[in-house]
Amino acid sequence: MRYVKITFWVLLVTTIFAFFHYNLPQRDIVRITGTEIIRADFSGSNSFFYAEPDSGAQAATNRDLRLVNAAYDGGKIIVYRNEDTGIFNWPPYFKINSSNLQAEAADLISLRDDPIWVAVTHYGWRSEFLSIYPNVIKFKVVDGPDVRLIPWMSIVILLAFAGLIFWLWRVWVQFRERKIDPLLDDATEAFEAADQRADAVKDRARGVWGRFKAWLESWRAKPRK
Repeated sequence: MRYVKITFWVLLVTTIFAFFHYNLPQRDIVRITGTEIIRADFSGSNSFFYAEPDSGAQAATNRDLRLVNAAYDGGKIIVYRNEDTGIFNWPPYFKINSSNLQAEAADLISLRDDPIWVAVTHYGWRSEFLSIYPNVIKFKVVDGPDVRLIPWMSIVILLAFAGLIFWLWRVWVQFRERKIDPLLDDATEAFEAADQRADAVKDRARGVWGRFKAWLESWRAKPRK
């Protein structure tokens, strides 16, 4: 049972971490190297990781997918997708300007010798195995690749989530103290009373059996003198 509890809590913590890591906004400081549009099929198992077509367009199993190619300061490359999230879809970024962002990305393309460093706000993961890309939310030109940006939105969301968990824990503790603990105490007292009654019955039974054995012994033949 102990291992079951440990497994449950490990899975729960891992799921919560993965949920926030995928959905919370992250920022990369990169140099945009190009943009392109590819034809992608969204009928596979990775369709869960994609958003939706441009706002007002009809959904389809395959459609054009805007990509933004970029490179970090060290030369490592990263590819982003540029999709609308819509108004009522998850995650709630309310992004409906992917066409404008694609034009902005094209305007920010720079060469290695004369770089324009851009802070790319995005959510999601990059996986070559699953063919998924993080989704761009916005671009912001910065002074250089070493600029430190504080993720205020993520901090606020995580603090709000921690406050919610603390509140739920306090509600559970109060509910347990008021409702569950008295029931457990009553059940414990009932079990103890039942044990005492059972012990009393056993004692009486042993007394009756002892008297019965004594009566049987009295009928045994006494040794002759």
